[in-house]
Amino acid sequence: MDIRKEYTNGELTVVWKPGICIHSGECVKGMPGVFDPKRKPWIIAEDAETKKLKETIDKCPSGALTYFMNTDVNPSEEKQIAMSETKVEVLDNGPLMVKGTIEVTHTDGRTETRTRNTAFCRCGKTGKTPFCDGSHKS
Repeated sequence: MDIRKEYTNGELTVVWKPGICIHSGECVKGMPGVFDPKRKPWIIAEDAETKKLKETIDKCPSGALTYFMNTDVNPSEEKQIAMSETKVEVLDNGPLMVKGTIEVTHTDGRTETRTRNTAFCRCGKTGKTPFCDGSHKS
């Protein structure tokens, strides 16, 4: 079962899925007062401005951070950024980033749909093939 943690500022709920986080640090760079991996809990959204939270979360390259508005009719489904086209970006010394909606077929035949950012490992050191888990950094 995939771990899913939620943190709220009352208006918006931040959803973090550590199993797909590649530890790029975009969240920490964007809002170091909210996202601090040395603290527990590492996300404190209570005093954060909703607009700034959205902007920071939207920069998450792996999609490990998402959000939903607490007024949403079905809050169990976090917001995914709909993209009208798919783009591929090769990151220097990092993963292959695919941005947009894609269907991934695994070697066992299982399929899954990714709707935002997907980081594919290029170095072969990942523990979550075919996705990057940040192992290349060590």
